[in-house]
Amino acid sequence: MGTLRYIKDLLLKYKYRYMLGIVFLLGVDLLQLVLPKILGDVTDALESNSLTRPRLLEYALIIASISIGIAVFRFLFRYALYGVSRKIELSFRNRFYAHLQKLSANYFNTHKTGDIMAHATNDMNNVTAATGQGIIFAIDCLLVPVVALGMMWNTAGLNLTAASFSPLVLLGISIAFFMKIMQSRVEKQQESFSSLTETARENFSGIRVIKAFVQEQKEIARFERANSVNREANLKFVRLMSMMFPTVMSIAALSFVIALWYGGYLVIKGSLTLGGFVAFNSYLGMLIWPITAIGWAANMFQRGSVSLERINIIMDEKPEIADSIDKIEGNHADAESGKNDGSTGNTPVNILNENTSNGDTLNGTSESMPANISAGAAGAAFSPIEGVIEFRGLSFTYPGTQSPVLENINITVEKGRTLAIIGRTGCGKTTLINLISRLLTVPEGTLFIDGKDINTIPLAKLRTNIGCVPQETFLFSASIHENIDFYRESSIQEIESASKTARIYDNIMEFPNKFNTLVGERGVTLSGGQKQRVAIARALLGSPSILILDDCLSAVDANTEEEILGDLKKIMKQRTSIIVSHRVSAVKDADEIVVLGDGNIIERGTHESLLELGGYYSELYDRQLLTEEIEGAE
Repeated sequence: MGTLRYIKDLLLKYKYRYMLGIVFLLGVDLLQLVLPKILGDVTDALESNSLTRPRLLEYALIIASISIGIAVFRFLFRYALYGVSRKIELSFRNRFYAHLQKLSANYFNTHKTGDIMAHATNDMNNVTAATGQGIIFAIDCLLVPVVALGMMWNTAGLNLTAASFSPLVLLGISIAFFMKIMQSRVEKQQESFSSLTETARENFSGIRVIKAFVQEQKEIARFERANSVNREANLKFVRLMSMMFPTVMSIAALSFVIALWYGGYLVIKGSLTLGGFVAFNSYLGMLIWPITAIGWAANMFQRGSVSLERINIIMDEKPEIADSIDKIEGNHADAESGKNDGSTGNTPVNILNENTSNGDTLNGTSESMPANISAGAAGAAFSPIEGVIEFRGLSFTYPGTQSPVLENINITVEKGRTLAIIGRTGCGKTTLINLISRLLTVPEGTLFIDGKDINTIPLAKLRTNIGCVPQETFLFSASIHENIDFYRESSIQEIESASKTARIYDNIMEFPNKFNTLVGERGVTLSGGQKQRVAIARALLGSPSILILDDCLSAVDANTEEEILGDLKKIMKQRTSIIVSHRVSAVKDADEIVVLGDGNIIERGTHESLLELGGYYSELYDRQLLTEEIEGAE
């Protein structure tokens, strides 16, 4: 596929705008080419003493009119070409961001955030420069020299034109040489900027840890090293450009030397008029900008090409987890009968639909929407999820590893029942629940929701019906109201009800701005327990069929935990619930408790039966009970 594969349609969409801008640019160049001819005529008239006052006024008015025309056309071509480049930037940046949203979570685990940010900012700016200013320079480089050469030939003849232009052959050789070196320099420059961006981002995100461990100076030194690498990469590029432009200007100066010597000789000889000599040198002077612009255009297109290739690498990434058209619920029969246009079984559905009305974005309905189902009809196209979860001999191994994290897991959770998962750190608890929301690739035939293989359920439908509170609570830099509602447009009564169940309502009411209180980055202005309870309220909103609490009460005290779980009991009776915790107090009321050890189920049963068993669960209970007694005595 070509370099322009993700931007070609945008260039074609605005082709008429480009053409209009080029017409205005041609108007500027043509009017500029008229001026030397007029100056030559005026010079000849002055030399022959035939210039009258009315004729001089006429020349002055013509030059003034041309100048005004140049100004008008210059504004119009800039407005058209720079404007269209910004429109393309808007659409392409939206397209790039939409694609990032559709990549699986694991992609962001293996790629640096700072590098992705550099693609979305610096690389995108380089592409914009190439599609705007680069086009302008390219047109000038192609048009002005051709027309100027024609005017020079018409004014002074072939010999002087050929002699003056001959050094410019060296220009092509020089530009080709510099272009060959420039690509690697630009790549290094972009990579160093990405590294610098990632270093700064990581430091800002972890500033509290840095200060807590008094590591400011070491982090400053680390940033200085990244900054030095970035500086050196930029200096190498600057050195190259510093060599290129003087070379270009020297070649142009050589043309002027030839024109002055040979043209002056022709004037003395009488073969060329003084006015023709002035006009010829004016035309030759007009070649300086296009010659210089060749270097700028080469620079811009080289930067734009390298940046576009870097963006294309990300755009080529396919989500690890996506809906397959022949597996999707309600389409399996179609796939078998060949009604899905020959789509292969493992080909992810293309969920990007170009907005043909304005072209500004690729409006992906969701990474889970099958091609033949619109976003608006998703709810009506599938039966609702009841929430019956069944693991059938599930084993899971992370890519790149050999030992399974989970092995031969068999669990059934009926609607309205609560499953508790407990075990040592690293035993596979979080992996198990991540499989339920398909944040990880689920082996076929091992996990079923309502009797259907989870891989046949559209991702959007599946995840919409799951309310999950992860271990690591993430809040956005927005108000508490926005964090709980999270763009779902719930009523204030629903938000308040969820916050009351999560036992965060009273805390919110104590804030001056209540639900409109802004939280800092990642919710830093709230305590750990408050952040967890806001996250619980967010998960409860919308009454999902499946509720997953992944050790989300670790930052609250035992009493608050008991109150929250007590309030959740009524809600849990209406949906399927899964609680992951290290505390026995959080799981003791579950309908079934599963104890994981090294990826296997080592114990299972109710709280009472597991205590009677006298295994890991019983020992954990005794230890925690003893800890509570000691704390109570103190």
